[in-house]
Amino acid sequence: MDLEHTPQDEDFRSQVRAWLAAHVPAVPLPSLETEEGFAAHREWEREMYADRWSVVSWPEEYGGRGASPVRRLIFEEEYHAASAPGRVGQNGISLLAPTLFAHGTEEQLARLLPPMASGETVWAQAWSEPESGSDLASLRSTAVRTGGGWLLHGHKTWSSRAAFADRAFGLFRGGPAADRPHHGLTYLMFDLRAPGVTVRPIGRLDGRPAFAEIFLDGVFVPDRDVIGEPGQGWRIAMSTAADERGTTLRAPGRFLAAADRLAALWRAAADPRDSAVRDRVADAVIAARAYQLFTYAQVSRPAAAGPDRPGTGHGGDGAAAASLGKVFWSELDIRLHETALDLLGPAGELADAAGEVPDHGRWAEGWTFALAGTLYAGTNEIQRDIIAERLLGLPKERRR
Repeated sequence: MDLEHTPQDEDFRSQVRAWLAAHVPAVPLPSLETEEGFAAHREWEREMYADRWSVVSWPEEYGGRGASPVRRLIFEEEYHAASAPGRVGQNGISLLAPTLFAHGTEEQLARLLPPMASGETVWAQAWSEPESGSDLASLRSTAVRTGGGWLLHGHKTWSSRAAFADRAFGLFRGGPAADRPHHGLTYLMFDLRAPGVTVRPIGRLDGRPAFAEIFLDGVFVPDRDVIGEPGQGWRIAMSTAADERGTTLRAPGRFLAAADRLAALWRAAADPRDSAVRDRVADAVIAARAYQLFTYAQVSRPAAAGPDRPGTGHGGDGAAAASLGKVFWSELDIRLHETALDLLGPAGELADAAGEVPDHGRWAEGWTFALAGTLYAGTNEIQRDIIAERLLGLPKERRR
């Protein structure tokens, strides 16, 4: 692994940095978990798309720049270092798009990707159900064959972005009960404003609708909105899950930026004689740097790259590295925020008082979000099972 970037990569970094310096709002946008904030973040996606910065690793024909995985990581580092707005289009850009590149049709790519990249169509992830979370194969929502398409019935919950999004993607059970729960599933996309769809926002502790329930009562979906072959949804969903756990969703730049902010906070607010706090800060910074190097190593391995998959951060299925990385970054995120809140003391509990609370209250809000990181994208307990069984070759856990 060469730890030095090429002059061309550094030129790309300079271009990213210059564009962000000229365009990142001076005042943070309203929370994207509000109607006002959602609209503002959609406009930010449109602004990025206009200069082809919204999807840098996609082919140019779909609005990207055809950037390599390394340049995608460079872009993410600069993006987070500039404190640029959160990506309201993340579910589509980071999860659905890599799946479409791997399993979709040319017609789907041409129809769905440009409006996804521009923020015109924002996607929700509709996977979890009331009794089906980490055990995704136990889902009960159904897709029943009808003329020219499918009729969806069921109940999805904890759907990210669904309160204000335009469309959603998820798995549905079709036909008679299969011999195994992950057989017979179909991966479908549907309109959140279609007849038969009811979206009920779920409020967080702060009252904002970060998630929503989706009720489906005979919702028609045409055949053109099936991804891959009917009945093959589990295999396709696993490629989405690998992207969700890997660098497409959580590139190292996010944690490097947080580590830099934590170090700055320590220099400004901490007692340098307190070696315990100093060591916690140092450990967090080292861990963020280690995740960065681990990720660069992953994307630099020709043997691991596999077939070209635009939009992904790692190429190939990347499932093994994704599980390792997911456990690491989700626990690192909590450590970063808990250390910052301890440094801030009571002031760290305040939020949303721009100009009065350090860093606009980002540490408090970030901490509540970080707590979810060990749960979403497959719980860390599940990831540890995958690592133990598939990477280390340990005996399988006895299933009940």
